[in-house]
Amino acid sequence: MEKQLPIVAFLYDFDKTLCTTDMQDYAFIPSLGMTPAEFWAEANGFGRANRIDGILAYMYTMLREAEKKNLPFTRADLVEKGRGIVLFPGVADWFRRINAFGERQGVRVEHYIISSGLREIIEGCGLGSEFKEIYASEFYYDDRGRPVWPKLAVNFTAKTQFVYRINKGVLDVSDDKTLNDSMPDDSKRVPFTNMIYMGDGLSDVPCMKMMRSYGGQAIAVYQGANRVGVEDLLAKGRVDFIFPADYREGTALDATVKNILRKMAISDRLWEENTQQLRAIGGDVLPNQVGLF
Repeated sequence: MEKQLPIVAFLYDFDKTLCTTDMQDYAFIPSLGMTPAEFWAEANGFGRANRIDGILAYMYTMLREAEKKNLPFTRADLVEKGRGIVLFPGVADWFRRINAFGERQGVRVEHYIISSGLREIIEGCGLGSEFKEIYASEFYYDDRGRPVWPKLAVNFTAKTQFVYRINKGVLDVSDDKTLNDSMPDDSKRVPFTNMIYMGDGLSDVPCMKMMRSYGGQAIAVYQGANRVGVEDLLAKGRVDFIFPADYREGTALDATVKNILRKMAISDRLWEENTQQLRAIGGDVLPNQVGLF
């Protein structure tokens, strides 16, 4: 049987990580005749006044404002709104390049989204097929494509659940039993040490902390407006690296990610060699850890 390549998983936030601002700001909010500042003030104020989770509050505000203005609000309409998203330089071909580089190093690269934004809008931006799974807030729709209930709300701390799902290979959000079943470390599909989380700020800290605690890598990207914030994350040891949000080949971000992939690939090979020797003498196999060798 052909040996399976080790998997390296990239986990991305979306807004201000792969695209330049909140995804609703490009097309949806302007369609309401509102500015982003007006919409988010309304959504956040509504959430605070009624003690509603901030993600559920903005989802409800989207529905309410569209209804007040008699605007169409269907799944297809939200997907169409995603076509206006502006990606950072190099993002469009980033996945192809990183996949090919990983293959040359002897690992299989997978990409995942973990976002508080809307899955429907992400699907419309043209990148949907690049991801093994998109974990993002989402509506449940009736047979005419109209939203009738929140299907998934991904707030900042809930993001960590999806890191565990990727780790164990339990990707179905309705499967909580398997997610919580005990599983030996050496049988988990993607070790934490083979994960790279990429985000842009405080909303990503819970996932970044997981990476730092369990041996993965945490990267924060920035534009001019949030540079000070990510520099603070680096100074406080909450991320491993910070870079301008430029994904083009040859940038500092591109070079460091490739070095991380090289390190992970070498660690996997050394772990495999160590495992073979331990099994030959009847010893105990240790979980794969980047810093083990």
